[in-house]
Amino acid sequence: MSFSEKQKQFSFSVAACLSDRPGRAGSISTPHGIINTPAFIPVGTQATLKALTPEQLADTGAQAVLANAYHLYLRPGPEILDKAEGLGKFMHWSGPTFTDSGGFQVMSLGVGFKKVIDMNGDQSDKPLTKKEKLAWIDDDGVTFKSHLDGSKHRFTAEKSMQIQHAIGADIIFAFDELTTLHHNYLYQVASLDKRTHPWALRSLAEHQRLTEERTDKPYQALFGVVQGAQHEDLRRKSAKFLAEQNFDGFGLGGALTKEGLGDIVRWMCEELPDNKPRHMLGISEPNDIFACIENGADTFDCVSPARVGRNGALYTPHGRINITNAKYKADFSSIDEASDSYTAQHYTKAYLHHLFKANELLGYTLATIHNERFIVKLVSDIRQSILDDSYETFKQSWLANYYS
Repeated sequence: MSFSEKQKQFSFSVAACLSDRPGRAGSISTPHGIINTPAFIPVGTQATLKALTPEQLADTGAQAVLANAYHLYLRPGPEILDKAEGLGKFMHWSGPTFTDSGGFQVMSLGVGFKKVIDMNGDQSDKPLTKKEKLAWIDDDGVTFKSHLDGSKHRFTAEKSMQIQHAIGADIIFAFDELTTLHHNYLYQVASLDKRTHPWALRSLAEHQRLTEERTDKPYQALFGVVQGAQHEDLRRKSAKFLAEQNFDGFGLGGALTKEGLGDIVRWMCEELPDNKPRHMLGISEPNDIFACIENGADTFDCVSPARVGRNGALYTPHGRINITNAKYKADFSSIDEASDSYTAQHYTKAYLHHLFKANELLGYTLATIHNERFIVKLVSDIRQSILDDSYETFKQSWLANYYS
């Protein structure tokens, strides 16, 4: 089967659009199932969402899961997942799967500044301090030390594609340079011209070679990643460049300012084709979710719902609560009487408070189930409001309650 014939195994369709903004509801079709969009994609970094079985994750309504190429490369190794017939079978997940390119972890773990990571102190407006440098970037790729044992490795666009093809996810991402808000404008320009855009073309070429070589494997859709930080001209430039290539969809990535999030997403989506899906990398705060969806994002992922849950923070319709607070010790009410989450239906605040105070692992599981269901359902309800043409009313009412 030729590359173009295999590529037909992946498709995207639009069912409804907002009248005054780029937001839409649609469906992504993959070899392992359909994703109705907008959709929140939980993160199972190491082929598992911490504290949950795949069956428990599926019960939250999650339609797909995203794993990390960097972590799976280090352990158990992409060759193990290839022998297991791919990520889904390896982790006993029957639905669609995503992997990111590994670039975020390769670069961020080199310094550890989360969304405002700095890889090159000598080329940044903010030099590195108090941490050994673990990542070195050049125009060909990134050399880095493993955060596990300090061993040296190198990722290039070709290597990222080889790893992701072996892992076998339905949707994979081109290798790109994640810049930071500390990098100045000239560095952002050079990053696009010398690394992110050339690496995108190299990712495409290697992706096609591997797809044609691995004839017995289902098609894996490749998304190009738009960069450009907070600069409108660079965001539009990057989106236009990638839109001209044969990508199956697009990642909306990079350093973002929370205040300008909606505008930045809109700049990118206005330049991208309407007939291909767009994935927002690393977003889960409710007001950010609305901003991304209404400005054109179709799917997005984030570790936050699970991570904050493991720290005792639980979502409710009226904002987040910290279940470890003393006031919940004898509170025998549900987290949310109206919620359909397994946790809210069967367990009281007092019991959850006890689990966390006793450091019982069940607390992590029940909190994660609840938070993942909360965000998955929110996005599903937003989708329905787009289909019903009631988005603005739903948004105003929901946000007023949550942030009251």
